[in-house]
Amino acid sequence: MSTPLNKPAKRAPVTRADQTAADTAMATTGSGTSASWATSPATRRSMQANRRRDTRPELAIRRLVHARGLRYRVDARPLPAARYTADMIFTGARVAVFIDGCWWHGCAEHYRPPASNAAYWSGKVTRNRERDRLADETLTAAGWTVLRIWEHETPESAACRIEALVRSYSAEISPSEGKGLQIFGRGHDHE
Repeated sequence: MSTPLNKPAKRAPVTRADQTAADTAMATTGSGTSASWATSPATRRSMQANRRRDTRPELAIRRLVHARGLRYRVDARPLPAARYTADMIFTGARVAVFIDGCWWHGCAEHYRPPASNAAYWSGKVTRNRERDRLADETLTAAGWTVLRIWEHETPESAACRIEALVRSYSAEISPSEGKGLQIFGRGHDHE
């Protein structure tokens, strides 16, 4: 019996010790200087585990907004040419919702600078805030309404704000203009 020549070889399972050794090797170069933004392999793994989408605050808010009869697109770009991805968009009403993490976006109420690698993280948060400002300006200039919600806001409060904003814009849209807007009333219509 012969084995196929193009069949990939089986790999040995990676153990926790192997991963730690690989992270340590990646975090330092031959001269001992850091090649990574992380202060340690453990920090690197922890930061890489942070989710870009489907965070707990996002899921809680989306669940409540959906229960109110509103339909939306998730993790989408309101403007295809722009590199700004909103957490939720309501295309017919032209509303873009961003759910910002207090630490990553520098919430005035909750942000505390880190004790280690402070220069890097301070710059990172500043760049995030600048990108948020540019996204708001770009989307507003293109006729979108931007709603920013902090992760510390209660999901119920956020869902109320989203519903009020989307329904107010949908009331201004004629049926022929609002083809992409899907709003299903179940006792939540504001007349």
